[in-house]
Amino acid sequence: MPPSKFWDVPDTGLMLNTIRAAKARPRLDMRANSFFMRVSARKPRRKRGEEGRPAEGGHSPTMTRVVSDAQFMLDSIERPCYIVIIMKLIIQVKLLATPEQAEALQQTLETANAACSHISGRAWQFRTFRQYDLHKLVYHEVRQVFPLSAQMVVRQIAKVAHAYKLDRETKRVFRSHGSIAYDARILSWRTCEEQTVSIWSTSGRLRIPFVCGARQLALLEKRAGEADLVYRDGVFYLHQVCEVEETEEIEPEGWLGVDLGIVNLATTSDGECFSGEEVERKRVWYERRRAVLQAVGTKSAKRRLKKLAGRFARYQRDVNHCISKALVGAAKRTSQGIALEELKGIRERTRVRRRQRARHHNWAFYQLRMFVSYKGRLAGVPIQPVDSSYTSQTCPLCGHCARANRRSRDWFACAVCGFAGPADYVAAMNIAARADVNPPMVSTEMSKDAQANCDIACDPLDRLGQGQAPPACAQAALAAG
Repeated sequence: MPPSKFWDVPDTGLMLNTIRAAKARPRLDMRANSFFMRVSARKPRRKRGEEGRPAEGGHSPTMTRVVSDAQFMLDSIERPCYIVIIMKLIIQVKLLATPEQAEALQQTLETANAACSHISGRAWQFRTFRQYDLHKLVYHEVRQVFPLSAQMVVRQIAKVAHAYKLDRETKRVFRSHGSIAYDARILSWRTCEEQTVSIWSTSGRLRIPFVCGARQLALLEKRAGEADLVYRDGVFYLHQVCEVEETEEIEPEGWLGVDLGIVNLATTSDGECFSGEEVERKRVWYERRRAVLQAVGTKSAKRRLKKLAGRFARYQRDVNHCISKALVGAAKRTSQGIALEELKGIRERTRVRRRQRARHHNWAFYQLRMFVSYKGRLAGVPIQPVDSSYTSQTCPLCGHCARANRRSRDWFACAVCGFAGPADYVAAMNIAARADVNPPMVSTEMSKDAQANCDIACDPLDRLGQGQAPPACAQAALAAG
């Protein structure tokens, strides 16, 4: 279907305008964030004295009726309208700057952030925080004091105004090597013949080669918006925003339940399990290694600590990328949606022993969920969050819920019907079944009535007390048993 950004409705003279918007936080490499689509209807403006002028097509003004926005939206559903939903991804490229170019870029960062601190001081002094008012207040002064171009000054004013959007109770001070934003006026890409960027600096324009992966290079053709110049560990990077069209969601034939955990990072209702043993082994090794080097305290030990910084986080992020890719691929092959358990606030709700705190707080379940979400949007796989309460204590066959069903961390055995299996797999089956009925999200704290009814066995065909038949895999297990 051909995408259309604007669509005229000849009957009412109104216009349907699709506006694409996206949040830029939290910023994650090659990740999607939350995206919104707003549809608005508006009447064309008329000049004064045109109220009595006949409309185009010979219609009399007296026949023009006032249509409310709600009625207009209902009417427009019957007519063809194509809406393109855009996802914003952030890609990272590495700049291969020479020592002279690196020095010029570093000087640019220091000058720009010094200008930001100066602008922040003026904004705090005069209590002026809106970008338009702040521009009128400090633009000419900053141009005279700092050797920055006009567009660079505009970008720094916008950076300060954005920093004060959170609150205006604390004066903002900017680090000398903090990232700065570039737009198309001060940054240009050349990706066809040679992989170079032309970037503005205090020493003039610099043409610097860059390196990136094949997928990132392809996405650069869809770049839009600003790019951030980032200085990290002596290397310069550019974070560029790219716009990618989302794939239309499929109509799922079923749901792939995914149970998230620490011992097993992800377990699906199809029986696939992703163990977290290797992640835990590396976490313990890096923790002990850092403790030994910190106890030594020599210069060489500190240099080694600096090299180890961030290494485990990068490894864990790569593992989550691989798991999320496998989950989305499996769901797409089987024409299923993905049901993920809602774990918000689990660290505050649960208590662990002292020796398990580091492992518990290192659990990156939210990062894995974000990766699955954006990969699912790209592949057209629907993602459904469900309530995770008592999924590992509920029998997928008879619906009996009791703590006694969980014989150990790894094993589930129903005290009523005798159904047994791996606890994580049973939880994934329950998550998939809850996504089928799509119940409303409720509090994770069980009420007294629910607690009293928790030990009551339900009818074998009553799925979690909601009258839903057990999954096909559970029926096969019951017939075999």
